Amino acid sequence: MKAIIMAGGEGSRLRPLTCDRPKPMVPVGNRPVMEYAVELLKRLDITEIGVTLQYLPQHITDYFGDGSQWGVNLHYFIEDVPLGTAGSVKNAGSFLDETFLVVSGDALTDLNLQDAVDFHKLNNSLATLVLTSVSNPLEYGVVITNPDGSIERFLEKPGWGEVFSDWVNTGIYVLEPEALDYFDMGQKFDFSKDLFPLLLKNKEPMFGCLLEGYWCDIGNLEQYLQSHKDILGGKVQVNPKGTLIKGTIKGEVFGTNANGASVKGPVLIGENCRIGAGVRLEPYTVLGDNVVIEDEAAIKRTVIWNNVYIGKKSSLSGALIGNKVTIKDNVTILQDAAIGDGTHIESRSIIKPQVKIWPYKSVNTGALVSNSLVWGEKANKSLFGIEGIPGLTNWDITPELAAKLGASYGSVLKKDDKVAVSCDGKLVTKMLKGSFISGLMSTGVKVSDLGEQTMPIHRFAVRGIGAQGGVHIKTDHNNLDKCWLQFVDGKGININRDMERKIEGIYNREDFRRVQEGEIGENVLIQHSLSSYLDNIMSNIAVEKINLRNFRILINTRGKVMESLFKELSGRLKCDLQYFKHHDLEEKSFKKQIQLADEMSKKIVNEGLDFGIILDANGERVILVDNRGRQIDEHMFTVLMALVLFKANNGGIVVVPVTASETIEKLGEKYNGRVVRTKTAPWALMGELVREETASLQKPYSQFFMQNDSLYAVVMLMDFLVEENISLGDLVDEIPDIHLQVNTAPCPWEQKGRIMRALISEVKELPVELIDGVKIRHEKGWALVLPHSEEPQYNIYTEGLSQEAAEELGVFYRNKIQKMLQT
Repeated sequence: MKAIIMAGGEGSRLRPLTCDRPKPMVPVGNRPVMEYAVELLKRLDITEIGVTLQYLPQHITDYFGDGSQWGVNLHYFIEDVPLGTAGSVKNAGSFLDETFLVVSGDALTDLNLQDAVDFHKLNNSLATLVLTSVSNPLEYGVVITNPDGSIERFLEKPGWGEVFSDWVNTGIYVLEPEALDYFDMGQKFDFSKDLFPLLLKNKEPMFGCLLEGYWCDIGNLEQYLQSHKDILGGKVQVNPKGTLIKGTIKGEVFGTNANGASVKGPVLIGENCRIGAGVRLEPYTVLGDNVVIEDEAAIKRTVIWNNVYIGKKSSLSGALIGNKVTIKDNVTILQDAAIGDGTHIESRSIIKPQVKIWPYKSVNTGALVSNSLVWGEKANKSLFGIEGIPGLTNWDITPELAAKLGASYGSVLKKDDKVAVSCDGKLVTKMLKGSFISGLMSTGVKVSDLGEQTMPIHRFAVRGIGAQGGVHIKTDHNNLDKCWLQFVDGKGININRDMERKIEGIYNREDFRRVQEGEIGENVLIQHSLSSYLDNIMSNIAVEKINLRNFRILINTRGKVMESLFKELSGRLKCDLQYFKHHDLEEKSFKKQIQLADEMSKKIVNEGLDFGIILDANGERVILVDNRGRQIDEHMFTVLMALVLFKANNGGIVVVPVTASETIEKLGEKYNGRVVRTKTAPWALMGELVREETASLQKPYSQFFMQNDSLYAVVMLMDFLVEENISLGDLVDEIPDIHLQVNTAPCPWEQKGRIMRALISEVKELPVELIDGVKIRHEKGWALVLPHSEEPQYNIYTEGLSQEAAEELGVFYRNKIQKMLQT
């Protein structure tokens, strides 16, 4: 049998350790990580091994040669341009004339791959994916199999709402050569994104084989440190290079110059190391070859490569130190700092946590390095939440971070692209907007400053000025100490997960594009976007008819931009817009605004008003109160908008998320319309809305703006009520009773994938949908279990034939999750 080692990786997330070496050559346990892959294959008696190369191939060919030192024959296949995982293997097609094994040259594993080979042959499989269970599946391809092991479904790098299993693709495959016939030589093609979905679609025999054992994809610095901890802790069966000390020993073993030195294992020490008097090596420390540690230095949980000098009384904790680094006396290097090759750090310097220093830099005497010598610290979690990048203002989201995010976003775009930027008018968001714009300009991107706007106006303006993207900075609608950076594409749609990953990648690698002085992006202030926005709304309604109706509307809103909108709107429409007065409304969250709905209901009924509206300060959320005092929450509002669209458009298509009430389907049947369900992520819903509206003929109302722009929705609702000559209460009467319940269930992050897989397995006798989360249909209703993307919990949506049935389903699944967590 033959094998392929994929070794073309650049390892950008491991920088600065990979600045001048390919990822497979990064030392793990004092040996290049690819060496473990060669030995793993040799243990299976596989000696004919192809190696696919692309980035700095000579480093690998020089080290491994023909493979004879390891008892194997290595055959190299070098790509001139990246071909993707499957494309790189196809590039070795002349070598692959029988069943073959594909492994990664930059993963650490001791899995028994013979079991996967046997499984593959037993099932006459065309492609067998080796699977393992992980606590956080977001960075991998998630897989779910049928009882016979055949693959039912998989998804590459899902968001939390899409996670349906904790079984992931390890990147280890057993393949027949015919599996590569689905694409051409030289074509860029990936296994997970391209080939495997194609095989699944064509119903080719494709299986997943779950193996017990250790597997770690060393994709970032945190995983790199963890792999060493696992080697020293005996969790992975490999042979590191050097002396492994498991217990506690004193300095006499290091010679006469090591009086008082101590080692508390597990510690790995390479060849020809010199340990000074009073040195303390704490658990999970790794020393490469020719490391010199002077007197009274203290090192713990640190990985040190070859030919490193560490001066007297220096302290290293949880750090990564490259080759030929010089660290003088009394230096302190703290947790998760990474120091590139050849760096020189002078005495009494302090390197703060998470700082990264690129190779061959110098740190002056007594320096306090709190930001990386490239451009800033490493993010330690996913940047993006549900609606963009969230954080506490001026604490999580600082001006410094905003500037880096601007540079990250600009680096993903092309030079001279145009980006619209706006904020909600708060002093802190205006400050952050300025910093973000500076970061954008530094990459050569042109900025259109929209000033103070709502998010809906921002979306409208991005389309109107032909920008390639946009960013709006706003205060959270419920937590006024929190802010969001919302990113949109050229259509005004929230950017998708692929774009988020690109921005996160640039941010984490700090690989910003820096342009010369003459190429700095310009910043142009765009005026009158509010007026243009209202002009567009007015052009879509029967203004004269609305004026004759003379609506009397009670308004509960806050924020300068919303006030300006309603002030100009009142000058264009003859409506009696009455503001609901409260002594501190401006300082209230949207949740507290809603708590005033009962008072509004009484006023509307007592004074015979047409309806009331509660809008958040950013114009994205709305609660209605009809002329009979009934409150229409956000779930009911979605149904109401669907009804308006079905009636106004004589049927047509309405797009809603999987969380919306299935009353919408009933209304669709009544009015000869069709419902399309999407994921809950805003980009998924908006993208489908735009696709449907582009494909259909011109209609009276845009669902895209009705779903994402509360003011637009309210004005279109007024227009519809006039056309139908009915009240809001009459319209609400047409909607059947809705029994929708939302619960939450706590769940640790590392358990989410396992719980989803177990849940799917338990309910297979019931109809299940996996559009987003797990939607299970019961006789008396349905339940949707959806992992929360920002919190360690699940959201449980239930709808029943009665409110009691909906509540019972919610309690049932909340209890089921709690029981699963205990097993």
